[in-house]
Amino acid sequence: MSELINNREHRKQIIKGILLDLHKGKSVEEVKPLFDSIAAEMDAAELSLIEQSLINEGIPVEEIQSLCDVHAAVFKEALSEKPGTDVAQGHPLDIYRKENQAIEELINKDIRPLIARLKTANLEQESAVVNELLEKINLLWDVDKHYTRKENLIFPILENYGITAPPKVMWGVDDEIRALLKETKQIALHYSASSKEQFLSKFEESLHQITEMIFKENKIMFPMLLETLSENDWLLIQEDSDQIGYCLIEPAIRWLPHKSALTDVHTSKNLDAQGLIKFATGILTPKEIELIFSHLPLDITFVGRDNLVKFFSASKDRIFHRTKTIIGRKVENCHPPASVHIVEQLAADLQSGKKDKESFWLRLGDKFVYIQYIAIRDASGEFLGVLEATQDIKPLQAITGEKRIMD
Repeated sequence: MSELINNREHRKQIIKGILLDLHKGKSVEEVKPLFDSIAAEMDAAELSLIEQSLINEGIPVEEIQSLCDVHAAVFKEALSEKPGTDVAQGHPLDIYRKENQAIEELINKDIRPLIARLKTANLEQESAVVNELLEKINLLWDVDKHYTRKENLIFPILENYGITAPPKVMWGVDDEIRALLKETKQIALHYSASSKEQFLSKFEESLHQITEMIFKENKIMFPMLLETLSENDWLLIQEDSDQIGYCLIEPAIRWLPHKSALTDVHTSKNLDAQGLIKFATGILTPKEIELIFSHLPLDITFVGRDNLVKFFSASKDRIFHRTKTIIGRKVENCHPPASVHIVEQLAADLQSGKKDKESFWLRLGDKFVYIQYIAIRDASGEFLGVLEATQDIKPLQAITGEKRIMD
């Protein structure tokens, strides 16, 4: 056992050196031979453990992200030979795999032939081909739903099993793909003959990263999920998948587990559903409380003083997705790695009393979203947590004049 630990520590030190070389500017091709030298003794699961250990030691997630392409390139040949593990039709993992298949078909059958046409098109033909590609980019953006379900449903469950590094690394890559697709679309929308090479280069990079992510999911993440997650976990994922939506396909079959009952660990068992709860300003049943929260004209989320998500309102038209898997999740893990430090600083300012609230506003599609973070304190000033309130205020901005009740 000690020899195994020593060997793993040796491999970890080599990976540390590779990360340092990448940070200094070395290419994947330059560091790959050194990674090759230890890859034969290491599987994807051990690499995940080493990545976890490095993050625990303080190495930034962004640094680990840079290793992604290296280990994917090294493991690709060996992992490509491994057959996928079968799951029942309609199982959440079956849906993820079919989405990946649909993405690959869109890229290979529709997009790549158009890219080939654009490369040889004359000036008059280019505009028509780019317009066709713009339609395909809009279809390809459906991958956002695939990634959003992964980040909001799968990653929280992996964290419950102590697996936090791979989700953080993968989320960062997901965001890179989103950014690439947005940049590609912008170039297409403002296309000119002079931007042809830039457009092709950005599009090829986007397709490469998406294809690499499909490989990482199919051959590394999905097998790990099958080894780790229980049927209850998969049921929880299935429960909340519909509200986020699916990528390029619509599931035709709903999976039924072997076990008929779901043990919902996120639901309190201590409250009598028929009882009354007394407040300073009235008395309500639990059902009334739940319905009031779900009918509020804004979305709320409450994070306790321990920085764990405790509650969110299940509004029908939420602006930002919330799923039951985030209950009990650390709030910093609910945000992309690039913005975690901002979230942590805001939480610290609210808890310390430096701030009582903070507001942000942004345009999101046709919405103008107003977000408030409010420190919740009791009568004695003791900090209990942070309330996030989110609302589309565009309809409010359009209000003019007066409308009385009698009107």
